[in-house]
Amino acid sequence: MANPDSTTVTAALADLRDPETGRPLAALGQLGIGSATASAIAVTLRLTTHSAILWNTTRARAEELLRTAFPGVPSVTVTLEPHDRPPGKLGQIGLEAKSVIAVGSGKGGVGKSTIAASIALGLARAGSKTGILDADVYGPSVPHLLGLAGRPEIEAGKILPMKLAIGGGEMPVMSMGFLVPPGEAVVWRGPMLHGAITQMLRDTLWGPLDYLVIDMPPGTGDIALTLSQVLPLSGAVIVCTPQDVALIDATKAIAMFRKVNIPLLGMVENMSFFSCPDTGKRYDIFGSGGAKRTAHELEIPFLGEVPIQIPIREHGDAGTTAANYDDPAARPYLEAICTRLVGGLAAAAAARPPLPSLPVL
Repeated sequence: MANPDSTTVTAALADLRDPETGRPLAALGQLGIGSATASAIAVTLRLTTHSAILWNTTRARAEELLRTAFPGVPSVTVTLEPHDRPPGKLGQIGLEAKSVIAVGSGKGGVGKSTIAASIALGLARAGSKTGILDADVYGPSVPHLLGLAGRPEIEAGKILPMKLAIGGGEMPVMSMGFLVPPGEAVVWRGPMLHGAITQMLRDTLWGPLDYLVIDMPPGTGDIALTLSQVLPLSGAVIVCTPQDVALIDATKAIAMFRKVNIPLLGMVENMSFFSCPDTGKRYDIFGSGGAKRTAHELEIPFLGEVPIQIPIREHGDAGTTAANYDDPAARPYLEAICTRLVGGLAAAAAARPPLPSLPVL
């Protein structure tokens, strides 16, 4: 075993990667060595807010690598610091975001909007700069789920999104539900729909984001095609229930995303089961394990399940969906979905070949 010093400690952490870029932290200058002696090792990892939900996992991995490489050192300390890496501009519209995630479903009524809002809330609570666009123009429900109302203001030609206080910050939210009177139907053909989605993406003052979560309309309409044309999506999450009819439609939605070259980030099974609060007995009301089985067959990740829970429904009806993360019964399921989602993005980043270094002329 080599004695700990800055060189050997750096070598021990050579394979520790930045979750956002997939590149080694040491090579990016995001690894700091505070001390490296026979009695104590202290390092600092500088990570971006894009991977905030993976920070503790990354720290635990660093500690494991150091304790394995230097088993005789009694004290190993790994400190985390935020690293600023601003997002670039995406697509024709110049959206400042690092990852754009579409949440879709093959049919309505499976809880797609609840899952989309929960993913956005989970990422924001963890510390990532997150926004949500309700692109379900015909049935916008995100404003109600988040307890937001009113009409956005215009400033210097930009739409000021509504803001939801979450995780010590504010999450920008934009929806057609803010622009039409309550109860009024939106009756538009495809070109008008395309224009509305493009305008909400382009003209909303989102600010720099780690994630923009887009709540898609249910089914296999042309919104996915619109999105694929105006900006590069990181991928799509498909929401379904375990029952066969929902899985058949979910499979069609997956085929649609693949047809327009949008990567599939995973499936979420909502309303997976019901545990009776009186007896604890589990009831598989809509069947069991259908989404997990379908995800395996179609070779896409299974992100997790969410059971039928009365508080989840009550919070959605009351506009307090964020309170699901304060509920010890619901939080583990939702946090697991967010963690696996970001973990999948990190794995994809690590699998991409590094960009070639070009000579400076």
